[in-house]
Amino acid sequence: MGNVRKRDLLFFISGGGFLFFYFSLPLFFQFKLLEALRKTALSLSIICFTLFFADFLASVFRKKVSSLKEVLPPTSLLEHLIKILVFVIGALVLLRSLGISITPALAGLGIGGLAVALALQGPLANFFSGIHLLLSKQIRIGDYIKLETGEEGHIIDITWRNTTIKQLSNNIVIIPNSKLASLIIVNYDQPEKELSVLISIGISYSSDLEKVERVTIEVAKEVMREVPGGVPEFEPFVRYHSFGEFSINFTVILRAKGYTDQFLIKHEFIKRLYRRYREEGIEIPFPIRVIYLKEEKHE
Repeated sequence: MGNVRKRDLLFFISGGGFLFFYFSLPLFFQFKLLEALRKTALSLSIICFTLFFADFLASVFRKKVSSLKEVLPPTSLLEHLIKILVFVIGALVLLRSLGISITPALAGLGIGGLAVALALQGPLANFFSGIHLLLSKQIRIGDYIKLETGEEGHIIDITWRNTTIKQLSNNIVIIPNSKLASLIIVNYDQPEKELSVLISIGISYSSDLEKVERVTIEVAKEVMREVPGGVPEFEPFVRYHSFGEFSINFTVILRAKGYTDQFLIKHEFIKRLYRRYREEGIEIPFPIRVIYLKEEKHE
């Protein structure tokens, strides 16, 4: 009963009360005029039980789906689908209890559904785009993504209409599902959350490159072991790549457990590397430019 809220419990008790009233009426009253009361009680009972099971099953799904998040992401869209399914079943049972034939109603839905689909092209496009995004598993709740339009952040929910992204600045970006499905997306959490952290550095032309590489890797390994978010088993490495105007340039490659972990790793690595370079006498040069002036000879 931990999944049952007070409102759901009220629906359940009310449904049971109306059902008891429905079965009790024939015992107390033998008048055909009271048949309307019986149908009303039964209808209210079906409505209450439908509301109860819609909320109850959605609540159970929300709490239990965490163990199946790789198969069924815990999104509002799936909860809404469960509720819609329960409501449809409840409506069919209600029509049946009132003596209304379901077959003509289903036939009418075919024609009416076409008109509704034309009138609701936008919402339906968002709905099916949301289902496509979930089933494709290209993005999931919690993934850090960046859109071609520049927005980036963690996905916190996918509803029947839109996807909600929470930026690092704590702002919320809401994007219609149909719009999101047509954009180019960079997902930093797939195929795995770990990612490389690249830091560019330049050292003086007078530096011993072997010593620079050794010292830099020592600091990088220390950061991987000690800084939260680093990957201790990863072996950092250095790659020299260009002769600059005033420095020899190289890149240090480290590894972070997640996208947001890279910021602390960069922060600590730069601080520790700068301190170690000063201790080792390794120079990080200022931008300089040497200008030669040609002296003209006067006869």
